[in-house]
Amino acid sequence: MTAPAGTVSNFFSERLARPGAVLAPMAGFTDAPFRLLCREAGALWAVTEMVSSLGIIHSGRRSFQVGEPYPGEPDLVIQLFGSDPAAMGEAGARLVEELHPAALDINMGCPVPKVVKGGGGSCLLRTPQLAHDVTAALVRAVAVPVSVKVRLGWDSFSVIEVAQALETAGASCLAVHGRTRQQGYSGEADWDKIAAVAGSVTIPVIGSGDVTGMAGFAARRPLVSGVMIARGAMGRPWVFSEVRGEPARSQNEIVRGVWRHALLNAAWYGESRGMRALRGQLGHYFKGFEGASAIRNQVTRVNTLAELLAVLSVNFPRVALNDVTADGLLAGRRAA
Repeated sequence: MTAPAGTVSNFFSERLARPGAVLAPMAGFTDAPFRLLCREAGALWAVTEMVSSLGIIHSGRRSFQVGEPYPGEPDLVIQLFGSDPAAMGEAGARLVEELHPAALDINMGCPVPKVVKGGGGSCLLRTPQLAHDVTAALVRAVAVPVSVKVRLGWDSFSVIEVAQALETAGASCLAVHGRTRQQGYSGEADWDKIAAVAGSVTIPVIGSGDVTGMAGFAARRPLVSGVMIARGAMGRPWVFSEVRGEPARSQNEIVRGVWRHALLNAAWYGESRGMRALRGQLGHYFKGFEGASAIRNQVTRVNTLAELLAVLSVNFPRVALNDVTADGLLAGRRAA
């Protein structure tokens, strides 16, 4: 394995020197409206849902839309998945040319069978040489830095060999989820093993797994170059302000945040599609609320903004919502 020629950007190191955490890529969740909310709350950067390299080459606009930035989105990082080095390079070059991201990320952690079956995601943890070649091909093809998100291994802790191969291939940063592919999302993330990965390479390593607030962030931040938050941000985009030392949101602020998220989704997707896309997020906002189960049951059935407004108004009559707006931030979306 030989390192590719070229100059490595310091995008990741510069941003990791700032206080805060990174929004992890999550399929079905880290779309433009949610990334905007997390960036407003102080996320250092936000990674898109994963984009298929073969989809970019063969499927046209639909795949591009997954990684599409909102107008003026800063520090966009698009995540790609695939197992063919040539396809990854070609897809990455197309994404950079059309969407102008600040960086690209490679998914080598997804445990979902349909991704693994095609040789992508966490399947690449089983083949360090192919993981190297996929990364090197993308690094050579684009003029932006490339990060890679991995797990601790396929069915046991074995990622150090892969991590070192990725560094040799020219990766500028690694993000390590502290579980194996076999664990999926069960059990606890092993941050001692994440720290071991960080000690095995010289590039920045970001840790991910089970960080849901300031306490978890403060305990784990000294172990790594940075912290990435995934499920801990679902229904809680303001977690990024909390890990920077700001106070937790009040119940009234949370309800107003729900309504703003809905308005942003409607502006980005159109009302009907936007409300459907938001259903998976809505229930998470009400964790810890009195009567949370009943509220979640109601909000996850809404089809229109009017229906959601009715649910919020009945359950939270003292919360003012009429002054909440989407501020025109997602107007002018390019995708149909």
